[in-house]
Amino acid sequence: MRIAVASQNRRAVTDHTGRCRRFWIYRVDRNTIQGKELLELAKEQSFHETPAHAPHPLDGVEVLICGGMGPGLERRLAMRGTRALVTTDTDPDHAVTAFLAGTLTPGVAHAEHEHSDDSSA
Repeated sequence: MRIAVASQNRRAVTDHTGRCRRFWIYRVDRNTIQGKELLELAKEQSFHETPAHAPHPLDGVEVLICGGMGPGLERRLAMRGTRALVTTDTDPDHAVTAFLAGTLTPGVAHAEHEHSDDSSA
């Protein structure tokens, strides 16, 4: 399994996932973290800038953990088979460990403005 955590500053879980360009990618096997690496995207590859149906570097990630996202991005991720989880947890490593243990503290998704490329998702 691959789990992504939005982390623009590389230290904390990011709130505005649509504009985030840095994601920790965790490789998990049998509920154990096997490793992690930082995925850095060009500005044009942020969800905010990428058309909804275009291929994306996060395609194939099963879970994306973040501090906030709008309903358009949540639908877009679901369309790609990615489960979106909003949390109040701010530490990426702890968030993944908590998710694997079934104890991730849920956050409240915020209503970002809709984008024309997201609304068709």
